[in-house]
Amino acid sequence: MIPKDHPRYESLMMRERIVEGYKMGITVLQGLIAHGRGEMFDYVLGEKSHDFALKAEKVAVALMMLSKRPVISVNGNTAVLVPEEISELSKLLNAPLEVNVFHFSKERVDRIKKYLERFGAEVLANCDAELNGLSHGRRIVDRRGIYVADTVLVPLEDGDRCEILKKHGKKVIAIDLNPLSRTAMMADVTIVDNIVRAIPNMIKFAKKLRDASREELEEIVKNYDNRKTLRLALETIRDNLTKIAEEKLRDI
Repeated sequence: MIPKDHPRYESLMMRERIVEGYKMGITVLQGLIAHGRGEMFDYVLGEKSHDFALKAEKVAVALMMLSKRPVISVNGNTAVLVPEEISELSKLLNAPLEVNVFHFSKERVDRIKKYLERFGAEVLANCDAELNGLSHGRRIVDRRGIYVADTVLVPLEDGDRCEILKKHGKKVIAIDLNPLSRTAMMADVTIVDNIVRAIPNMIKFAKKLRDASREELEEIVKNYDNRKTLRLALETIRDNLTKIAEEKLRDI
């Protein structure tokens, strides 16, 4: 039992959700490692949604709204960290969820699907098509979803699939706390934010923009520069690390 007055309560609870997901057969041990890596970047980013992240989240929503066949890719970590939120966002954007995992088994995919359906989500998991150019589990997709999608939201992504999705002519929106990753560098829109903040932020933007005209949405997307987002994220990490180092050195 983690006491609510623990200074790292929220962080520890996220870890607990992933551990529970492992016990349910939804997450994998490698997912714990990946989460820890992201948590490190979140720490040096100050564990908050910066203006550059909020802008990217708004652009991501506008781009999904403009798309004909948007899809939200979901892996084990995403499913256990934001099941209710990702299901709500899916409905608001008319973008089905699709289970797509690196460590693939049909049993695991079905467990993730059933878990998300408990939150009212439409979940694609037929595993009846493949993305040319990949040799691991993420190549296995649903013919109704990622296979034909024009825009794919890929939270907690790995770089080689992002590259292949781009080669297949799809727009890619990534949620990635590491602005130096291949995914972050290659995506059309990179949200450098923790998924537990990013998805709720996107829900808010989706509600604000649902009555926006196509012209308004196009203007939001047109004025976006992903390179600027990455640059601002890296500068924030640099400045925060400098500040933290100076504060700690004073105590030594």
